[in-house]
Amino acid sequence: MDPSLRIVPSSAPKTASVQDTSNSFGLHDTLRYGPRSLATEVQTTSAIKDRLENWEATQDNLKLTTLRNVYGLHAPVRLLMERKAVSYNPHMPARSTSNIHLDVLMGRDESVDCADFMMPSSELRQPLDIHAEMEKKLRM
Repeated sequence: MDPSLRIVPSSAPKTASVQDTSNSFGLHDTLRYGPRSLATEVQTTSAIKDRLENWEATQDNLKLTTLRNVYGLHAPVRLLMERKAVSYNPHMPARSTSNIHLDVLMGRDESVDCADFMMPSSELRQPLDIHAEMEKKLRM
């Protein structure tokens, strides 16, 4: 199946264990499978967590592929250019702003998430010095 037409994210790629890569002596075959890495053998995340983290990217990729198949190559390119243009935020860094334009282009304008009505405590605090925040922005 074409990976750009996926409805759900693919499962995490399986890593080979030492039993899978062992030679006739029961040791890891470095010449055939490369050097052994304990980081690849220890799987700390579950497959469902990986799928949930990639859910929005997979859905967005499917929408862009559908646009390309129906309207041609210009449609997803134009949409991505519009997203990039509206994501630029030249406002003061001390003030929190919402980006309703990007929400509309991403299709998130008709849904309500926790971030829409529950603000983190870092956004609730008032900045003590606007000038220091502006200087911090200019240094970046």
